[in-house]
Amino acid sequence: MIVLVCILLASYLIGAIPFGLLFGRAAGKDVRRSGSGNIGATNVARLLGKKLGILTLLCDVAKGFLPVYIASILLPKTANYELYVALSGLVTVLGHMFSVYLRFQGGKGVATALGVFLFFSPLSVLFALLLFLVVVRVSGFVSAGSLAAAALIPLFIWMLDGSNAVLVVAGVIAALIWIKHSANIGRLLRGEEKSLKNKGAR
Repeated sequence: MIVLVCILLASYLIGAIPFGLLFGRAAGKDVRRSGSGNIGATNVARLLGKKLGILTLLCDVAKGFLPVYIASILLPKTANYELYVALSGLVTVLGHMFSVYLRFQGGKGVATALGVFLFFSPLSVLFALLLFLVVVRVSGFVSAGSLAAAALIPLFIWMLDGSNAVLVVAGVIAALIWIKHSANIGRLLRGEEKSLKNKGAR
């Protein structure tokens, strides 16, 4: 049990690292005060360029994958092994969304969740990414693509015979991502969300 507690704590602390904010500060800008105010890759790319946006994306994905991978190695293979590993993934995403380093504020968790699911079900991630790209291409909204991918990745995991523990955690993470996107959902409904299509038109 001590090992589990230590792993969950470490998972949270790793997930809580605000890479987007750190890269922004290194470039002389607080990304929380400009654009959407989010610390994720989309806002970083919008404010600081594609290179830092991609770097933020890769780091956020890596910090989702790494704690789960470590948990899978260090946790004993007990009856609840899959549940405990899955919980480490959930805690990692919670760390990103409610970072202790940012007074329990944080990002929306999409990239970090991507890293978590990449460990459990790479093929589900591939399907979710394809869905994301199609929705963004058709709608022009990154948020719409993220919401669609989050909503359906539990279904993809179920279709690919993921364990019940992973399926439940995927459902919780998907719900949390939708909750963190509540402002985006409101803007989408009001027709006020920033569109990549409009950006291209300018």
